[in-house]
Amino acid sequence: MLHSDLKSKINKLWDKFWSGGLSNPITAIEQMSYLLFMKKLEDEDNKRQQESEFTGEKYTSIFKGHENCKWKEWTTYPAERILDHVRDKVFPFMRNLGNEDYNQYMKGANFGIPTAHLLIEAVNIINDMHIKEQNQDTQGDLYEYLLSELQTAGKNGQFRTPSHIIKMMVNLVDPKIDDKILDPACGTAGFLVSAYKHILGTNKRDGVSRLTPKQKKILDEESIYGLDIDETMVRISLMNLMMHGIKKPNVKRSNALSDSEPRPSDNTYDVVLANPPFKGSLNIAEIS
Repeated sequence: MLHSDLKSKINKLWDKFWSGGLSNPITAIEQMSYLLFMKKLEDEDNKRQQESEFTGEKYTSIFKGHENCKWKEWTTYPAERILDHVRDKVFPFMRNLGNEDYNQYMKGANFGIPTAHLLIEAVNIINDMHIKEQNQDTQGDLYEYLLSELQTAGKNGQFRTPSHIIKMMVNLVDPKIDDKILDPACGTAGFLVSAYKHILGTNKRDGVSRLTPKQKKILDEESIYGLDIDETMVRISLMNLMMHGIKKPNVKRSNALSDSEPRPSDNTYDVVLANPPFKGSLNIAEIS
């Protein structure tokens, strides 16, 4: 469970974005996600560098040649410089990281924080969260609490299913380590994250994972799949899954009800978890 102090800081971050002119909740959550992701990129890079020094394995920093894109570097810049630098240097760098799916959907992303003042305030709040010191579960809970403000938005019935409903459905279905899991209307990826956490939790003994490295790799790269018709939701889903430790999430922009939309080549799944949208319309000729 997320500590009340962290919750108050997230609420403060929302307040700053709303008062700063980003009143659309989807736009606000997307921009907050970018900042949190920028911070996590550096934290993960530092962690991997430390691990390589311990194991003796070679590791090349993702920031090599782009040191001015590190969080600890650009967050010290003065107000007259920071906004242009993040928009023109850091954001394009972040947009081109990751696997093919990530790069494809991040191409359409835009950095939309309007003022240096709001950016600096947001950075200060995020720094005050001490995200690096939190464990993976707490980092994921932090992001889920951030998303909890995104209840109902959009003309096509997009909404975030309450977490207790998600957890109940996942527990009833009880996905296993070898299952391929799909949410065909994934939104912010709440069902996918919960299924991933469920599998991790049911494969622990005395708090220690019983998964082999091969099983963990399959879970991280070949087990979790999502589709959504909204490209912004796809981007938020990708970042949500990566914030929970899934390094190569499989999320694509597609209408699961339409024959005219692209589908994964192997269109078979063991488990389907979804709370589909209840608004919008589709040409009858396109229905699968």
